[in-house]
Amino acid sequence: MLWQRSLGKFELTVIADRAYRSDGGQMFGVVPKRLWGAQVPSDELNRITMGMNSLLVRTGGQTVLIETGAGNKLNPKQMDIWAVDPRRDYLERLAAAGFPADTIDMVINTHLHFDHCGWNTVRDEEGRIQPAFPRARYYVQRGEWERARAQHERDRISYLDENYTPLVESGRMTLLEGDRELLPGIRVRVQCGHTRWMQVVEVRSEGECACYISDLMPTRWHLQPTWVTAFDLYPLETIANKHHLLEAAVRERWLMVFTHDPELPWAEVEQGEHGKFRLRTA
Repeated sequence: MLWQRSLGKFELTVIADRAYRSDGGQMFGVVPKRLWGAQVPSDELNRITMGMNSLLVRTGGQTVLIETGAGNKLNPKQMDIWAVDPRRDYLERLAAAGFPADTIDMVINTHLHFDHCGWNTVRDEEGRIQPAFPRARYYVQRGEWERARAQHERDRISYLDENYTPLVESGRMTLLEGDRELLPGIRVRVQCGHTRWMQVVEVRSEGECACYISDLMPTRWHLQPTWVTAFDLYPLETIANKHHLLEAAVRERWLMVFTHDPELPWAEVEQGEHGKFRLRTA
């Protein structure tokens, strides 16, 4: 499915890679199922459906792709564990929407878990790993890449070396060290929580702002600051940073872009009764 809208002088498009399923208990951490289950349907294995939403930004002079889904390099066991939809037509759908791979100028990964950077690279006919976007420069935080390389037992299942290391070794991926404006109106900010060096992406044009908040708030169901996933390595930092970003989003009417929501890729937020955050209704 394709979602499009303008943001100032920029054009925004969301294209999803495909769906997968994740255990509901993992996605909502300490939140009891009687609470999250009232909002989110789950299957007989307690799994909920998740999307993998990429945000494309046309600035006028540059085309920027934020996140690249799960890619086509997962093995059968990985596909089964995550119940990943077997479709592998992401690049074709990008092209059909007006974004052929060779027109992408910049790729931003918020972090390097397999479901956020899988289409960074592809295998050619001889089995060699090649950039999926031949003219693009890729960006991620250096600390995130170092964490991926460490292959810690806590989260090594989430990292697939072929998605990023060939890009670093060839000089195609820039390793950032902190917040940076990559283009006028496009800035990355480190927001510890899900990983230590995850970055969110702020897109600003003519007084409007969209925030790709990534796994700090993966779906609209994670709108409340204390609804934190069990995957988060730093849950207290997640809560603090969600408060900070959501308060700014309400005050300045940001468009929040949800990386894993299977139905609603973006929305504005407001504070309702007792200060609870909710989707803006008007």
